[in-house]
Amino acid sequence: MSGTSRVDVAPIPRHKTALPRLELSRPMRMALADGLLPPGCTVTDYGCGLGGDVRRLTGLGYDCAGWDPTHAPNGERRASDVVNIGYVVNVIEDVAERAEAVAEAWVLTRRVLIVSARMTAEGPAAGATISCSDGVLTRLGTFQKFFEQRELRSWIDATLGEACVAAGPGVFYVFRDAGDRSSFVASRFRRTGRPMRYASTTDAYAEHRSLFDQLSAFLSARGRLPSPEELPCHDALASAVGGVNRAFRLLVATTGSEVWDSVREDRTQDLLVYLALSRFDRRPAYGDLPRAIQLDVKAFFGSYTAAKERADVVLFSLGDPARLDAACRSANFGKLMPEALYVHTDAVSRLPIALRLYEGCARTYLGRVEDATIVKLRRTEPKVSYLAYPDFTSDPHPALVTSVNVDLRSFRVRTRSYVGSDNPPILHRKEEFVPTDDPSHPKFARLTRAEIAHGLFDNPSAIGTRNGWLQALSDRRLALRGHRLVSASN
Repeated sequence: MSGTSRVDVAPIPRHKTALPRLELSRPMRMALADGLLPPGCTVTDYGCGLGGDVRRLTGLGYDCAGWDPTHAPNGERRASDVVNIGYVVNVIEDVAERAEAVAEAWVLTRRVLIVSARMTAEGPAAGATISCSDGVLTRLGTFQKFFEQRELRSWIDATLGEACVAAGPGVFYVFRDAGDRSSFVASRFRRTGRPMRYASTTDAYAEHRSLFDQLSAFLSARGRLPSPEELPCHDALASAVGGVNRAFRLLVATTGSEVWDSVREDRTQDLLVYLALSRFDRRPAYGDLPRAIQLDVKAFFGSYTAAKERADVVLFSLGDPARLDAACRSANFGKLMPEALYVHTDAVSRLPIALRLYEGCARTYLGRVEDATIVKLRRTEPKVSYLAYPDFTSDPHPALVTSVNVDLRSFRVRTRSYVGSDNPPILHRKEEFVPTDDPSHPKFARLTRAEIAHGLFDNPSAIGTRNGWLQALSDRRLALRGHRLVSASN
């Protein structure tokens, strides 16, 4: 859309970059993690309540304004790069007024609108409330409308005439610019480039290392040569070594060609995953794609038509349960159980493309489940679950805190909490959930070998919960010190 400028929407990778522990609301916390609040952007909190997000974002250096009809009626309802209407639509009883509120927030939005509402899973038990309009009256006498994920998405799309993007359960982004939307969605399925290691160096590389490093970073990120406008040092490389093509040949001489072939294949698969999943959600016209993705399409597939056809072939293959099960069995990491494959969330992008698409179908519908550590991919039916084990790295046998299950046939979302449980499920054999090159894999594997040697896994059905596991340790007079098995007397 004319008159708008692009926002850098590259997300901050989960579990890779530590975010400050802020008391932001969940929608604003997610937007920050997703890279939608770049430095210098302006923010308006439409329906800010007591103004907690306004104060905290202002404290982080953002130019943030807030308005609320009850608590801040004199606040500023101004146009901003990012507008948040957080948990507002679910408290408006009048259906027309509800639509007017989100429409007015959209008018104020220059780049991204964040819409959130309470989910059905958060509602009270049946019979504990009084029906009112299309919602309920709480015990305090206030109105609440609890949404299903699909219901909220459809309502936002219909009200604004724009396709929203699921950020997480009950949280959606609406982008003003189609290119920004495509960039954000594609970035969700693009693997982080790996730093290159040089087996040898040439004189030209040694003399112009900073220029070569910039080219290498671009190649690692995109898997193809850059156009002149994409690489700030393009002209400098031309002057130094005769052009980007020659610079690439010199890089190949220092790294070997195999590494770049692998990077190109990774980026090709990333693009296929994005294009395949975009079929569910108004696949953009070629002209609406950001320039970088247009160049990716040409470099990897030759044409947009060829790219879409290949993406559809991969996507439609998911309709064959036998192929999906075969993909689960062929994965070179992950805990394979009779009913499902379990993998760490950070390693999903390392799975075969069919499984990336399988998980991507769930994520496209549900968004990112905060704090999810393990993804459960059902082998016999199209269901994906996101399991939260917040102490996965530090606890040798972490306990399950929450699970979110998505049925890809009915699109029903089921949430279960184990918070406060006296005997939650726990994990064993943690090394199976991560690739062998994960830094923690050796430590996890050593512990598992020690536990097997002491017979702790002899009765698997008895150790799946915390109490059963503690009893098995007690019976053998053993204890854990971090990821070390020791005598309980130590």
